[in-house]
Amino acid sequence: MHQNINEEELKNRMRGDYFKKFDCTQQIGNIDFSVKVHVNGKYHLWAEAQAGKSDVHKSLAQLILTIGEAKTFNSHLPPSFLGAFDAEKIIFVPYSDVMDIFNINDFKWDVAPSNHTTKEFKIVLDRVIQVVDKNSLLFNYNDELKQFIQTGFNIENTFKITIDKNNFVAIYGKWLDKVQPSIAIDWSRVKRKNIIDGDFFLADILSSNNQSIKDNLYVLLQKNQYQFAREFDDDGVFNSKMVEFNDGQKAHRQFWNTYDRPPAEDYWDYFVRRRDLLVPQDVRERKGSFFTPKQWVELSQQYLTDYLGDDWQAEYYIWDCAAGTGNLLNGLTNKYNIWASTLDQADVDVMYDRIENGANLLEKHVFKFDFLNDNFSDLPQGLQDIINDQEKRKKLIIYINPPYAEAGNKDGKHKAGVSNKTKVHQYFSATMGASVNDIFMQFYLRVQRDLPQSKLATFSSLKYMISPSLYKFRDYFKAEFKGGFICDASSFDNVKGQFPIGFLIWDIDSDEIINNIKVDVSPFKTVKTLNVLNSNNKLISRWLRDHFDKQNDDVLGWLSIPSCQVQSRNNIFIVSTDYPSHKTPITHNNIMQMCVYLTVRQCIELTWENGNDQFLHPHKSLEADTEFHNDCFIFTLFSLKNSIQSEHCINHWIPFTEQEVGASDKFSSHFMTDFIQGKCPKTNGNLCDTTHRNTPLEFSTEAAAVFNSGRELWRYYHAQNDAQNHVNINASYYDIRAHFQGRNKAGRMNPNSTNIEYTKLLNHLKTAMKNLTDKIVPKIYKYGFLLK
Repeated sequence: MHQNINEEELKNRMRGDYFKKFDCTQQIGNIDFSVKVHVNGKYHLWAEAQAGKSDVHKSLAQLILTIGEAKTFNSHLPPSFLGAFDAEKIIFVPYSDVMDIFNINDFKWDVAPSNHTTKEFKIVLDRVIQVVDKNSLLFNYNDELKQFIQTGFNIENTFKITIDKNNFVAIYGKWLDKVQPSIAIDWSRVKRKNIIDGDFFLADILSSNNQSIKDNLYVLLQKNQYQFAREFDDDGVFNSKMVEFNDGQKAHRQFWNTYDRPPAEDYWDYFVRRRDLLVPQDVRERKGSFFTPKQWVELSQQYLTDYLGDDWQAEYYIWDCAAGTGNLLNGLTNKYNIWASTLDQADVDVMYDRIENGANLLEKHVFKFDFLNDNFSDLPQGLQDIINDQEKRKKLIIYINPPYAEAGNKDGKHKAGVSNKTKVHQYFSATMGASVNDIFMQFYLRVQRDLPQSKLATFSSLKYMISPSLYKFRDYFKAEFKGGFICDASSFDNVKGQFPIGFLIWDIDSDEIINNIKVDVSPFKTVKTLNVLNSNNKLISRWLRDHFDKQNDDVLGWLSIPSCQVQSRNNIFIVSTDYPSHKTPITHNNIMQMCVYLTVRQCIELTWENGNDQFLHPHKSLEADTEFHNDCFIFTLFSLKNSIQSEHCINHWIPFTEQEVGASDKFSSHFMTDFIQGKCPKTNGNLCDTTHRNTPLEFSTEAAAVFNSGRELWRYYHAQNDAQNHVNINASYYDIRAHFQGRNKAGRMNPNSTNIEYTKLLNHLKTAMKNLTDKIVPKIYKYGFLLK
């Protein structure tokens, strides 16, 4: 192929010249190129495309980071091959040879895949080089490549998809859609017996010739029907019940024709142990079926050792009262001092099975118990003896990773059966209010109330520490902090978002009110202060409300207003038209305050460490710093997150005159240039008083650099106005970027442009914005928007 061909044309040539018998039209997230079979939708290839010549190792590393960041293998069945191609060559690597990369422990997947300088990119690149040099298939564009595609990409699909731990959850999702409805059973009734549809799925995948081959399942597949493997009648007599298909097993046969069963034996125990991944999300949240990663289990036990001494397992009793399948207890040595309970009998049975296979637990110490509802009189006698003895209770450690579900969601609705129906909730709701909506906090409240003098060692989010609205909880939950660490929440299964999970150890035998504490940040060997907020700490939303323009005169745009946490950073932007919710109008009366709000929210880079940090009401000293106000104003004008579009309404956000940018006609609005020049007589508020606004804005060196770079970009855009390129006179910054970058099939703006001059000007503007951001950030802490 020609070396100067651009990326889009390269992909089009690949589709037409080599993959025309396949479907290459699907856009999967940020993956450049995909190849799948028309008939059954099986993917053969996910690939990275690069114009010109490229380093295929780096291209594959970038592709793997793209897949790992989005966890694409959870929503789409992985392909046979990963690949990378440029204008002269294409390389294929079997997916199975690199899939273990996605299981690397303690790995930060949210780095930019295109940034080849990060530590994460170098780790993946090293792994890719090792694999590629042994198992890759490299081709130039010739008949040999066509022959490989014809045989290796078997169009007739005579081979089946292999089931492994990377794709079995995705296959389960497809099974729910295709097979589950064909099973003749009342799902609502069977779930009362702690049998879930995932048990039928496990019966299917762990089978050969439609006959289940593993004997510790709850449901077995017997050719053309299912059998309950552990069902007993009221007299305790085994009662074998059969479940048939309502379509003669047609959907079942068609679905499993695509997959190779059984999977490799190495995966069998893993699938049974990870049954929790097949429980619906709302049920998982209620039961706490989140799998604690091995590295955090080991680290938490090291912290317990540091606090309690090397012989702590001989001296102390451990009760995991939200045990799930018991993985938090892995590594503990004294099984006679360990107790494990869980809400789900099926999880108890899994722990029994693990005991049979060597888990260091006692069957008598593993039991079904609803910690938020059941009475302690229902506990095994040995555990009751510990709880009822004051001295022994001082040696009791409640060691848990409780569920994180909340009764009320952002729409004001409640998750049925989650936290608003427990006895603990009923007991505390009158005095605690919202403090008992989170189910993990209900665990803490019961420990405080019913297990005084014990120790609490727990994984959870940090909202009970840092949320100002939960001061009633902190007034009740008195405990002395003994040590702990925070880690990335995304390292836990199915936990989304960038925020920390903390493992904190508390001594309940204390009258101390929770205050600011220092925790270790793992794995970076640094320390972070968790600032405890109370009713005296006002959030930034309170400051913003003070500047709402209730008259809504001459609306310039609408500012989105999400929660005050740093993790809401990406939801702060300005739109042209009335935003459906969480919005406030921007007018000539409050524009400067709105710019300050948007800027301080966007300038702080989101990391998992700071995701839960709260933006606060700033100090009064902010009002006198006009340079800071003007820096924020310029930052807002050129923020990439804003979606001001002139097609929806008059664009009031053009910061230049027609003469400055060489426009061919008059702009519809001159508000912004008038505002910059101080022609804004109708103003109020401390940040935009009459004296200040009757004079032109003065820009710092950094703000002026942004302004000047923006002018060059506008000027280049208006220079495109000719017979072939008719520009929009009133174009906004968003419109200009959309013009040069174009949109994909989904209507989203492409991340890059093929216009070299535009790209150069945009990069200059981004560099200037980065310098301005670096200048603004220290003042965000200086004025108290965030606490260090």
